Amino acid sequence: MAKKARFSFEELVVYRKAVAFAGKIYALTKKYPRDELFGLTSQFRKAAVSMPLNIAEGSARTKKDFRRFLDMARGSAYECVAILDISLGRKYIEVHIFEELRKDLVEISKMLSGLKRGLE
Repeated sequence: MAKKARFSFEELVVYRKAVAFAGKIYALTKKYPRDELFGLTSQFRKAAVSMPLNIAEGSARTKKDFRRFLDMARGSAYECVAILDISLGRKYIEVHIFEELRKDLVEISKMLSGLKRGLE
C-alpha cells in the first residue's frame, strides 16, 4: 500500500492537539441542552474547529500571514476558555471536565505562541 501524502501542518503537534480538542468539544456538546444548539453549542464548536483550521490555512501562506493565522487560532482558544467558564456556570459541565479542557487550552495556546515565535 502506498504511503499517504501528508501536508506539512499535519506534522505539527499543536495541529494534532487542536484537532483532538475539537473532537472532545463535539462529544461534550452533544450533551448540552437542545435550546443551546444554535447558541453555546454552535459557538463552542465553531471556536474549537477554528483552531486547527487557522493552523492549516496559515501554513500555506507567508510567514507573516502564518503568524496572523496563529494569532487567530489563539484567539479562538481564548474564546473557548470563555465558553468553558459560561458552561461551568450554567452547570452544563462538571468541574473535572472544565479543568481538563482548560488545561488542554493552556497547552495549545502556549504551543501556538511558541510556533509563532519560531517563525520570527
